[in-house]
Amino acid sequence: MPLPAEHAVDLETGAVVGVTVQDADDGDTTTMAETLIAAADHLAAVAGTAGITEVVGDKGYHSNDTMVAFAEQGIRSYVSEPDRGRRHWTGKTAARHAVYANRRRIRGDRGQRLLRQRGELVERPHAHLYDTGGMRRVHLRGHANILKRLLVQVCGANLGLLMRQLTGVGTPRSLQDRAAVRVGSLIDLLSACWGHVRPSWAPVRPDSPNSSSGDPVTRNTTT
Repeated sequence: MPLPAEHAVDLETGAVVGVTVQDADDGDTTTMAETLIAAADHLAAVAGTAGITEVVGDKGYHSNDTMVAFAEQGIRSYVSEPDRGRRHWTGKTAARHAVYANRRRIRGDRGQRLLRQRGELVERPHAHLYDTGGMRRVHLRGHANILKRLLVQVCGANLGLLMRQLTGVGTPRSLQDRAAVRVGSLIDLLSACWGHVRPSWAPVRPDSPNSSSGDPVTRNTTT
């Protein structure tokens, strides 16, 4: 049975702050709670934050129960709402208020900006982890082992983001190439400086042999 992975991504940095492995027959509205709890625990351990204050999601996470749960926990939701036609709210006052509040937020300027960021940043880790990283197929036994393998992959992706912030490159190979270029530039700079401060008694490298004649010709410079 395929085991879909669910991620919680920080929109400001693009780092994955929570990841869980779920059963394929569980809906997104059911699995989202576990992923958000994992993300909140990780953020509290690293940054010391009190909890998650805003959630941005696609249409698969929209339901009356999730909107009410967000409202009860004081979380501002920006979840895209699918077209369900005319709604009937008889006996569902709390759900109506929560759904309408979410609808107002996603139609505002800030809501539209956050939804665009979700499409740009949240989908990007999936490509790095599963397409480029080769995690589309994992042949392991049990949820726990698959989650361990996925956590290692996610840590590598987050490490690349950290390296890019510190050094400007995100992979060891790019860092190695950049280091070689910088060392070569440093050598050229030192050679140019030595040419300006070279004393009169310093030896001068002879010119290369003249290949146009039969015998090598070397010009000696005397001071």
